[in-house]
Amino acid sequence: MAVSDLSQATQDYLKCVWTLQEWDDGPVSVTALAERLGVRPSTASDGIKKLAAQGLVEHIAYGGITLTSVGRAHAVAMVRRHRLLETYLVQELGYGWDEVHDEAEVLEHAVTDRLMAAIDARLGHPTRDPHGDPIPAADGAAHLPDAVPLSAAEPGEVVIARLSDADPSMLRRLADAGIGLDTKLTVGADGTAAAAGAEVRLAEGDADGIWVTRASAGQTA
Repeated sequence: MAVSDLSQATQDYLKCVWTLQEWDDGPVSVTALAERLGVRPSTASDGIKKLAAQGLVEHIAYGGITLTSVGRAHAVAMVRRHRLLETYLVQELGYGWDEVHDEAEVLEHAVTDRLMAAIDARLGHPTRDPHGDPIPAADGAAHLPDAVPLSAAEPGEVVIARLSDADPSMLRRLADAGIGLDTKLTVGADGTAAAAGAEVRLAEGDADGIWVTRASAGQTA
């Protein structure tokens, strides 16, 4: 069965389970899944039961949710669609990086594998989307950068590797400040961050949505 043969709800559930585990490999709870999908926990629980009956997930009562090998393959296919579409909307159609998530959520259910292959080729086979999230290859492989939230970064020189797209207002604030992927930051001993010598003023919670890697030699600001 191809991923396009699955219902839209099934595609959403599988993609959501995968993305919840992408940066945190702990078990996915029904509560976390419901919150991400914007549904009631009882609705999410019923959905997971249906996926388990199809052999797409495994769920221990009152325990975590994991994808089966088949479920993972479908989930990765949906993640690949979503992130390639976000990249196409930004690079080819001029969308802002704060605008593309909701558009891609709609389009990912309608596109064909042939169209996605054409978009991938048109973009030059990108490996990350506009927010820094890895774009899985056609075979499902994806390289996750060795990044940590800015809020947990040790003092020193770092480089922005990923920006959460959960809060479009944060993306707009950062863009207005000239901060984006690959921006070099200096993290102070007091937890403050500076770019090009100027302190970066972040709203509460922003540092949890900015993921950084340690700057290598030649990358320091």
